[in-house]
Amino acid sequence: MTETILNANTGRATGSSSSRRLRNDGQIPAVVYGQGMDPLSISVDRRELRAALSGSSGLNTILDLTIDGEMYPSIIKDAQRHPVRLTIEHIDFIQVNLNEEIIVNVPIHLTGTAKEVNDNNGFIDQIMNDLEVSATPRNIPDEIVFDVSEMDMDSTITIADLSIPSGATATHDPETTVVTVGIMRTPVLDEEAAEAEAAALLAESEGEEGGEAEGDDAAPADESGE
Repeated sequence: MTETILNANTGRATGSSSSRRLRNDGQIPAVVYGQGMDPLSISVDRRELRAALSGSSGLNTILDLTIDGEMYPSIIKDAQRHPVRLTIEHIDFIQVNLNEEIIVNVPIHLTGTAKEVNDNNGFIDQIMNDLEVSATPRNIPDEIVFDVSEMDMDSTITIADLSIPSGATATHDPETTVVTVGIMRTPVLDEEAAEAEAAALLAESEGEEGGEAEGDDAAPADESGE
């Protein structure tokens, strides 16, 4: 788990207009809380934050958040992004106790090539992209890696099959599916299925029209009885 220093500024004004001015100046409005402290409004430099999160731990990086000369070991609890530009607009930092477990999401990374799956017109379908784990901050893994090379068409990989580094524990049911195998439909099969469906609809339509025609050609009953 990566640790890095991130300086923060206090005394920022709250409100939408103040937050916009901060962002225009390259600052990101934020708040830090946790471990019994009152929530504290701060701001951090966008470039410094990007550099702090550039390591392999990403958003799970332990940040030695330095505020007015005091250090708060923290991680990012939530990062709000702009709906279009996807830039970070606001951050919630949570102060952590380095000796207490917390729950975080760790990315799952697949490696290798499943030759048998590829040879049988299949594909690897990753159901879970992140794994929720419980760990002390320094034991949070950067990622969970799984090699798909030995997978075949009948393979289903669950949480129990993952190699989770020591010190971290998955919080979900071990039988939860992480990776499975799907079958690719070829264009030829798709075309044949479409033609068969069209033929069935045509036959059904002709059958209905034929029934109506027979009803129209039927002679009316002779009301005179002659």
